[in-house]
Amino acid sequence: MAELLFETYGVPSVAFGVDAAFSYKYNQQRGICQKDGLAICPGFTTTHVIPFVDGEPVYRGCCRTNIGGYHVTDNLKQLLSLKYPHHMARFTWEKIEDLKMEHCYIAPDYALEARLFLKGSKEAEDKTRCWQLPWVPPPIEEPPSEEEIARKAAIKERQGQRLREMAEAKRSSRINELENQLHRLEFLLQQLAQVEEEEISSFLSKTGYVSKQEIESTLTKVSQSLRKAKGESKVEQAENEEKADSSTSDKYPLINVPDNMLTPEQLKEKKRQIFLKTTTEGRQRAKQKRFEEELEREKKTREDEERRLENPELYLEQMRTKYKELYEKVEQRKRLKTNGGHANGNNSGAVGRGERLNAAQRERMRLLTTAAFDRGKGEDNFGAKDEDWQLYKLMSKDNDDDDDGADEDEAELAWVCSRLQAIDPTFVAKPEPTPSQVATTEVPRVRLLTKEDFQVVLGVERFRCPEILFHPNLVGIDQAGLDEMTGASIRRLASKNEALEDRLTSSIFMTGGCSLFPGLNERLEAGVRMLLPCGSPIKVARALDPVLDAWRGASAYAANLQFQQQTFSRVDYYEKGEDWLRRYQLRYTL
Repeated sequence: MAELLFETYGVPSVAFGVDAAFSYKYNQQRGICQKDGLAICPGFTTTHVIPFVDGEPVYRGCCRTNIGGYHVTDNLKQLLSLKYPHHMARFTWEKIEDLKMEHCYIAPDYALEARLFLKGSKEAEDKTRCWQLPWVPPPIEEPPSEEEIARKAAIKERQGQRLREMAEAKRSSRINELENQLHRLEFLLQQLAQVEEEEISSFLSKTGYVSKQEIESTLTKVSQSLRKAKGESKVEQAENEEKADSSTSDKYPLINVPDNMLTPEQLKEKKRQIFLKTTTEGRQRAKQKRFEEELEREKKTREDEERRLENPELYLEQMRTKYKELYEKVEQRKRLKTNGGHANGNNSGAVGRGERLNAAQRERMRLLTTAAFDRGKGEDNFGAKDEDWQLYKLMSKDNDDDDDGADEDEAELAWVCSRLQAIDPTFVAKPEPTPSQVATTEVPRVRLLTKEDFQVVLGVERFRCPEILFHPNLVGIDQAGLDEMTGASIRRLASKNEALEDRLTSSIFMTGGCSLFPGLNERLEAGVRMLLPCGSPIKVARALDPVLDAWRGASAYAANLQFQQQTFSRVDYYEKGEDWLRRYQLRYTL
């Protein structure tokens, strides 16, 4: 430091002193401490104990521990970060320093205080402090009022009206387009009828059609589309289709003719006609089935609408109840299918395929695994006998009708959901669960954050952090605490001198920022009393201003007329060198 000041900055002279000594001399003039005493200064990174004899520090009796206010703040920061990891961004160094100086204290008995908080008594609750972080309560969602429901229903009705108008306009445009196309095809057929046989191919090449049959087929399709667009009843469409199909029955003249009366070419044509007729009949049966199902749905919808109009409130309540029952039933079936007999889903790892199958499926699996060995006594000759096919019928999947019930329930659930969405503006359908959610019965819910979630509670941390001043081993520093350092400094200086020892213990002076902790003087007095003989006088005093008294003492010393005589000048530095500076000692005379 002297080399930097003299050679770099060119200062005329310097003086080096100890902050605890300046604070001690400043408070000595104000009667806080005596000429003989101990100055204890727990600073930022270190803690010193300096004995004073006749008003001057005796450095051979000093003690130092590498523990200070920095370690207390860092310990509190780490404890709060572990306790509240989701609020780590709030634990800045400046804020933790404020919390330390505002809430921390020294416990008279650390073990007893810790047991007090462990039991959770009323006294421990009174000593707990709470730091409330900024928090804005979430908005409370109130159920919509009748006016709001009516407004949403009116908006929905207007939107539906616009959609219906758009659909009607689109339907009219479609009808006009189909009618124009139908007129063009009819006119094309009329022109084709007037064309001679040898000119038909050239005429068709200009129209884009390959044959007259293609034009007629297109005409039929356009006619059907036009009837559908005009909204003909399904009964009329079915009658028209039956007429069209009856007219096509004349296309299969060879079906009823015996085979012995047909040539080989006619036999091939007969097989083709049988295939076409079978396919046509299959399509007709499928259409008839779809037609019957559509009529049944329309009938059900009409009856359901009549019930709704009779008592809308009762109908809505029944539909909600039905939706809830069907939803739970479908979800329960899915969970059982995934987890077998374990409804909670926690034992899914131990569930075999047999536990996930129903009774019919398990019986089929048993028959499949044992049939061959039971019939052939270990040889795989199943199917060689006619009675084996009776067993095959039992194995058929057609006997398993559980999936059909599931499909019916899901279809019913979808229909009820669509009805509720149409008549209830407040209805929100439950989302379809993912496979991972189906495996568990309890779906995790997101809890809204409350005011308590933004509170930092300071309990045992209030006295646990500053306890490292007396027990540095709590943070992994194997050194002595304040009370042990005081005893060691007294033993170094006042060996076999009881009078000096009494004078030193009668004026134990505390300075430095950490001396502001409540309860520090009482704890230090109790700790020193344990090291001294019974009846020794002990008095612990704190500086008037532990933080700034060192600066005030140094300021008063610099204003003294003798200050210039004790400084170390630049001439002394160049003549006497650094070795003399190491032996330099300031005399604290104010």
